[in-house]
Amino acid sequence: MRDLKHLLYFENLLQTSNNELIRQAQSEGKICVAYVCENTPEPLMDIGNAFAIRLSAPNTGSMDIATYYMTNLLCETSRALLERAIEGGFNFADCIVAPDGCTMINRCVENMELLKTMGAGKEQYFTQFMEIPLKDDDNGVELLKLQCKNHILDPLKERYGIDTSDAAIRKAVEEHNRVCRVIRAIGDFRREERPRITGYEFHVLTLATYLCPKYLIIDKLEETLEELKTREPDDKDYRARLMIVGSEIDDSGLIKLVEESGAYVCCDRFCFGSLPGRNPIELNDVEDALTQVCRHYVRSCQCPRMMNMEKVYGRKKYVSDLAKEYRADGIIYEQVKFCDPWAYERFSGSVMLRDDYGFPVLSVDRPYNISSSVGQMRTRVQAFVESIEIKKIQGGTK
Repeated sequence: MRDLKHLLYFENLLQTSNNELIRQAQSEGKICVAYVCENTPEPLMDIGNAFAIRLSAPNTGSMDIATYYMTNLLCETSRALLERAIEGGFNFADCIVAPDGCTMINRCVENMELLKTMGAGKEQYFTQFMEIPLKDDDNGVELLKLQCKNHILDPLKERYGIDTSDAAIRKAVEEHNRVCRVIRAIGDFRREERPRITGYEFHVLTLATYLCPKYLIIDKLEETLEELKTREPDDKDYRARLMIVGSEIDDSGLIKLVEESGAYVCCDRFCFGSLPGRNPIELNDVEDALTQVCRHYVRSCQCPRMMNMEKVYGRKKYVSDLAKEYRADGIIYEQVKFCDPWAYERFSGSVMLRDDYGFPVLSVDRPYNISSSVGQMRTRVQAFVESIEIKKIQGGTK
């Protein structure tokens, strides 16, 4: 296929934590709100004169210093982020918001605060820790609403004078939805028999919406959508269509590795992904915007932190429904090494999706930076793809 006009531009942005668009936004006087979990409502941080950036640590190498403070039993994501913070890679942040999505990421941000790795020379800098619900119910919505007010909206207003009114939240949601609709429209091309966008290309575009100020990339995203409408797909058959499910993937190299094995990544259900992370937030004019935003995040949440049984079983059905919708031949269930919430979810999800829903499943744990384990992962993916091919030859994928 013809190269996408802006793909290299987006790839370059993802090579560093403090990319050029973050610097541009701050040079325009905007406030950078860093966050570390998909359970944090983005529009409430992309509000007024603020913009949200989810922290990542691209091209991570040694994590020795972070391991000293956190031990080697904590997940590699939390250690990679702390290592980058200690290196000074997150000094661009004007504040950081950390929900208790898991204990490990909380320990990471606590160490950032104790070691004074961020906020140097910024008198208004603050760190906030949020409590988030364990259940999808009305009490959970009220809890998230209170926490967002106390730990996001009020500090932004008090420290930086950010407008956090209902009108400002509605405007932020409108701008958020504009990005979401573009990403979902681009992602819909993955349903095609001969897709006109690769899974790798789609992940690069989606990842940029988490790691860059949205208002500075929306024009290029919309231009890419128009470009794809007339893009001619490659005249080739993929060996298998795969869905990837699991913990956060902010390393597009993993998607590239899978597709270099002859597969096509047709669908995503992982942190930093588009499903459900880039679903638009529908607002009505009856209730206040804050309540509706919090309800959207609680209701749509597919994080294993949600422990009511409807959510536990619903997550597996959600994956199954998406796999059918995007015509996946198999599912890769992945987890960053030592991630506790996704470790149990990966085990139960892999078994249920195979035994109850009939999908071939490859269950793997992986390093934060896939380049440290390319050979082993490629061998496992290739074997999985070959097993799907054999089943197809034998008359089915079940």
